[in-house]
Amino acid sequence: MPATTRAGVRQYWVAIRAMVVLTAALGIAYPLVITGIGQLGFHSQANGSQFQTDAGSGSTLIGQSFTDTKGKPLTQWFQTRPSAATSDAAPNGYDANASLGSNWGPNNPDLVKAIDERKKVIEQTYGVAASQIPVDALTASGSGLDPDISTDYARLQVAKVAATRGISAASVQKLVERNTHSRDLGYLGQSYVNVVQLNLDLSKMDPDGNK
Repeated sequence: MPATTRAGVRQYWVAIRAMVVLTAALGIAYPLVITGIGQLGFHSQANGSQFQTDAGSGSTLIGQSFTDTKGKPLTQWFQTRPSAATSDAAPNGYDANASLGSNWGPNNPDLVKAIDERKKVIEQTYGVAASQIPVDALTASGSGLDPDISTDYARLQVAKVAATRGISAASVQKLVERNTHSRDLGYLGQSYVNVVQLNLDLSKMDPDGNK
């Protein structure tokens, strides 16, 4: 066999061996190791942060609507942000199959009208002045599925939630504090509360406000 042919064959074998080794390492071993680490060390997160209750299932990564069929807040629960992810199945938003924002510009009359309507509902429901209402309580997120609200919006709802449930506002406030997350990386954004997780914890509280 000519030397050039032997050299060519060797190069092919080198390439084939490299492909086999890399396929085994990156296509089989690496995914198995990462999956194992995820399931052992981060089981909940690796499986989508899902939960199951008597009322159904969900994920703390995806917001839910805590309103009645007419869109009125159920004040025994903390409310999430408004949502534009609506459908026939979810007229009040938070349809996980229809993630979207309203795409309304700041001068769009529909946005102005929606904000005014939301403001009136919050004023009447929680007995607060318009100046006390944070922006995230009036505007939808870009995804329409945001499970988080600002700590200001959470605190605004404490007294009403406590009164509706017949428990002390102090115990509800402590629950909010336990579910408060600081700024990402210490400086990005603002502190926030995951409403889905907060309401899950709230559902486990007894009439005395103990979890």
